[in-house]
Amino acid sequence: MTGEQAVALATAYFDSGEFKQVLARRVALATESQRDDRDLQLQRYLDEEIAPALRALGFALHQFDNPQAQHRPFLIATRIEDPALPTMLCYGHGDVVFGDDEHWRSGLTPWQLVEEGDRWYARGSADNKGQHSVNIAALEQVYKARGGRLGFNCTFLFEMGEEISSPGLAEICRQQAELLRADLFIASDGPRLNAQRPTLFLGSRGCVNFRLSINARPKDYHSGNWGGLLSNPGTQLANAIACLVNDRGQLQVAALKPPAISAEVRAILSDIAVGGNANDPAIASQWGEEGLSGAERLYGWNTLEVLSFLTGNPARPMNAIPGKATAVCQLRFVVETDWENLASHIRQHLCQHGFDYVAVEVIRGTPATRLDPTDPLVAWALEVMATTSGKKPALLPNLGGSLPNEVFSDILGLPTLWIPHSYPACGQHAVDEHMLKSIAREGLQMMTALLWDLGEKGAQLIAQHQAHQAQSGAKL
Repeated sequence: MTGEQAVALATAYFDSGEFKQVLARRVALATESQRDDRDLQLQRYLDEEIAPALRALGFALHQFDNPQAQHRPFLIATRIEDPALPTMLCYGHGDVVFGDDEHWRSGLTPWQLVEEGDRWYARGSADNKGQHSVNIAALEQVYKARGGRLGFNCTFLFEMGEEISSPGLAEICRQQAELLRADLFIASDGPRLNAQRPTLFLGSRGCVNFRLSINARPKDYHSGNWGGLLSNPGTQLANAIACLVNDRGQLQVAALKPPAISAEVRAILSDIAVGGNANDPAIASQWGEEGLSGAERLYGWNTLEVLSFLTGNPARPMNAIPGKATAVCQLRFVVETDWENLASHIRQHLCQHGFDYVAVEVIRGTPATRLDPTDPLVAWALEVMATTSGKKPALLPNLGGSLPNEVFSDILGLPTLWIPHSYPACGQHAVDEHMLKSIAREGLQMMTALLWDLGEKGAQLIAQHQAHQAQSGAKL
């Protein structure tokens, strides 16, 4: 059988309605990891949906308790056809965010797959049950087409706590590094650039949240009696934030800016148009770093956002000068940003502008990651995607948002290729979440072709990747 025939087999499987039936069964399990009464559902998802599918493909199953979050287990499934073959690591998460049942529009519910035109509505349809279901189905089609073989070794890592920031994932990867040993990483999460264009991204921007606070006095005082005599923390904090990011959304802290965008990344992003699709918000053309395109601002630069600002009582404003004010801010950043010293950089910048009384507290942060876009694996994936879809794929050096990619790229040391099967207006983390049938079908075709090709020339691809790494390292 050829790769084209394997893709035809996958297409017939999808068109038969079997994929829809599998997805409908999976989204029916309310695997909300943010709730403490869904433990049985989370375990059932692994036991009833993932384990049987992978066991049927000859995978050995290894389940691990979460070292940081009780009842949010991990499943590592391994299939070693031949130790001499290359090994691919894949990943998925079976948990979802809150269903928010009562706010879905009439006729929809989070836990029942409803088809309307090109849309499959259900919680998890896009994030992430639909996406990892595409990849499992692609494995199944290649296994069937090769008569019970893949042509490569495969390991699949499932977690059930991604929506609560993946507690324990890094620790499990360190503890089970030998079991997770692989040559490359291919997985699906996040959105495509848009619904029409297949997308490959190579990592993700990092993210660090931090809190700014001013505690001037233990209580509020009447503004008529004390106005003009007492400092107003709300006013002070607003001005402090304005010295960090200006009125056009431009980051003002030089130490937290990335290096200039390289010519290579700039060339990649010149092919990327952001926004302008149905349900996309209108882009503010004068917002963000001056002199950069929209794609460069989103995928190649750092942004500081104010997520919340609280002073006084917004629900019942009083004629009083508040005693305190607090804001939660966020830095989204690309590789080579000194984010781990964010607190000291913010404090130093605030002190230089006279705001030495503002307290800075880092809440949490995750690193930025990016596979070298010139790696031969990137060109290979793009070529297979283009040939299979008949479209020019979008290449993103990194996702604009964040994923736990650092555990795969940094802890496990793998080249990371992400091929999403969703799109920006999917309703992810919102009501009326949905997957587009057309994207799922195309995604299954591309993944089947990619995995078939990996089985044909995996050793050659990994050798090319390793040679590129060695050459790149020699240049440093």
